[in-house]
Amino acid sequence: MSDDDVTFRASTQDGTYPRPQLVRGAWADLTGTWGFAFDDEDAGARLGWEGTGIRSGRIIVPFPPESTASGVGDTGPHRVLWYSRDLTDPDLDAAGHGDGRRLLLHFGAVDYRCEVWIGGRSVGRHEGGHTPFSFDITTAVAAGERTVVVRVEDDPTDIAQPRGKQDWLEQPHSIWYHRTSGIWQPVWLESVPEVHVAAVRWTTDPRGGTITLDLELSAPSETGIEVDLSFEGRTLVRGAVRSAAREVTVILPVADLAHGQAYEELLWSPEHPRLVDARITVGDDVVDSYLGIRTAHVARGRFWLNDRPYFVRSVLNQGYWPDTHLAAPSAEALRDEVELIRSLGFTATRVHQKFEDPRFLLAADQLGLLVWGEAPGTYTFTQTAIERTTREWLEVVRRDASHPSIVTWVPLNESWGVQHIASDPRMQHFARALVSLTKALDPTRPVVSNDGWEQVDTDIVAIHDYEWRPEVVRERYRTDAGIRHLLDTTGPAGRDLILSGDVADAPVMLTEFGGISFDTAAAEGAWGYSSATSPDDFAERFEGLMAAVHASEVLAGFCYTQLTDTLQETNGLVTADRTPKIAVDRIRAAITGGADG
Repeated sequence: MSDDDVTFRASTQDGTYPRPQLVRGAWADLTGTWGFAFDDEDAGARLGWEGTGIRSGRIIVPFPPESTASGVGDTGPHRVLWYSRDLTDPDLDAAGHGDGRRLLLHFGAVDYRCEVWIGGRSVGRHEGGHTPFSFDITTAVAAGERTVVVRVEDDPTDIAQPRGKQDWLEQPHSIWYHRTSGIWQPVWLESVPEVHVAAVRWTTDPRGGTITLDLELSAPSETGIEVDLSFEGRTLVRGAVRSAAREVTVILPVADLAHGQAYEELLWSPEHPRLVDARITVGDDVVDSYLGIRTAHVARGRFWLNDRPYFVRSVLNQGYWPDTHLAAPSAEALRDEVELIRSLGFTATRVHQKFEDPRFLLAADQLGLLVWGEAPGTYTFTQTAIERTTREWLEVVRRDASHPSIVTWVPLNESWGVQHIASDPRMQHFARALVSLTKALDPTRPVVSNDGWEQVDTDIVAIHDYEWRPEVVRERYRTDAGIRHLLDTTGPAGRDLILSGDVADAPVMLTEFGGISFDTAAAEGAWGYSSATSPDDFAERFEGLMAAVHASEVLAGFCYTQLTDTLQETNGLVTADRTPKIAVDRIRAAITGGADG
């Protein structure tokens, strides 16, 4: 392969392709108008809808039926939903369908479980509302079948589902929002050779001067594997291996990383979001990918990025839009969200109770935004809830582990799904198991076991504190003695902060605080942890809290609540349509505390 052939540029990807770290040139976007119907009587299977498809109703995919953007806009509880769409000749042509190639149908996410048919022939099932899946539909299409039918089950009352912020009540209340059911991330079609790349995982070791590719193939093969890495158009390293295994590890020594005075010119950080382009060739399958070279760890009371202490300035982000709910309005909207967060002075975000669209992570990688990957919680502790939570967590760590922007994993938040963890050893074992399992899968990032309180074996002491008086916040967090008092007694929410594990050297972060409600629309039912009456009052309260946090001699970072107003929760720095409530420069100055942004 010549240098001219490597035209892929991770830094200029536009986020259109739904799976940004495993890109193929030929694919067909299947979003748009689909047939749709609610099936409140669960009669569709009896009526044969899997074969006929839905011809009466319409929906705009990937927007959930509860949203106005879908064209349905019905927020009532509906347990069963049906979708259908005919595959056209242009769809197959765009996907590169042809002799000897396999045709794959991909779904970014469908909430919560589904079965998919092609022409009445079942091609597969999936459970888990936030993770991707795909089915091989070659045989069905070869038989002349073109109608894709999807039956979805999403029981609003099933509290053992990982639900996150989706309300179990019919109308949103307190901190919970309208549900997001059915297809809510992209659907696409692509063709692949019989032996093809199924998954990639990048791990970088700038200290050791290597980049490791863990490659999963569709089947064992003697086919040779070629890997080309380049940075800003310049070849970094090329490697080739031959293996008969389905899972192959390729370790690539990078000479540029061995130069102790220059290796930092390759490192990824928010200030320098440098990305390495990758091309992987396996026989007739050519895929493009990318990676970022960096380290992230905790030690001596600090969070370290690329072996330097790094103070984390983060914002809580619900990932919710008024017209599309948990689904993003577009790839551009996801990029705009990252740009907004950076413009306000933040270097990080915690996407709350949601596995975010991979295109958001692409934008974070490109623009330099640290991300804490957090799981949506269940509301009960049962064997089913344990199995569902663990399965989705495994799937998302697998999906997202190669993104350099993700620097911390958060499998549990505020004891959601483990409400009695302080007194129930089973729940403590589960939380501890999630930490260990995460580190077995990915030893390169710190793990917060239970963000907020009641933590076991956590790498970061993550504290939630919605105290509204700046002088109280200042006193609590200014010195090590004040924080140790909280650790030795009870936290701000009246709960133990640490249940087990050695946190003597762990960094302490205030990972939820603020929550000041200022409702610019004067809507009924506006809610927050405290309230402001005017723009000046809001600014003074916000600036007072930020000054108190910056006065701390101990905190290693913070996460302000929150980025946007979300339905009745009017405690955002910006409104639901992403309009700042006060001047951006004023927000930025308070967030940065005078540091370079």
